[in-house]
Amino acid sequence: HVQLVESGGGSVQAGGSLRLSCVAQQYTWRRGCMGWFRQAPGKEREAVAQINLATGETYYHDSLKGRGTISHDNVKHYNTENTVSLQLNSVKTDDTAMYYCAVNSNYCDASTWSWRGDYSYWGEGTQVTVS
Repeated sequence: HVQLVESGGGSVQAGGSLRLSCVAQQYTWRRGCMGWFRQAPGKEREAVAQINLATGETYYHDSLKGRGTISHDNVKHYNTENTVSLQLNSVKTDDTAMYYCAVNSNYCDASTWSWRGDYSYWGEGTQVTVS
């Protein structure tokens, strides 16, 4: 079955950078979206960055535009487990949250990429703390 394995995160100073990576074990199809949600204490889980595995289109939360880049690391290697990374620069204290990798294995586009209910696979989360 599909499992999402996250890496990266940790503690970082404001203004610094971080990189999160996620491997979708047993998910080799170039279909749907894959990327990151985050949840800060007392707040709803929100979509921050996704990449369309079929088209390569990228989608970002407004707070990440200009600071974040999501990439499909093995885009040229078909039939391999999808690996996605998020590079986040100029981090802010507002970026502090638990970050969850997620996969929507169906259709997604610019209108639907942030719909949490469409994501059927989730990682356990990795904590990012900005101070």
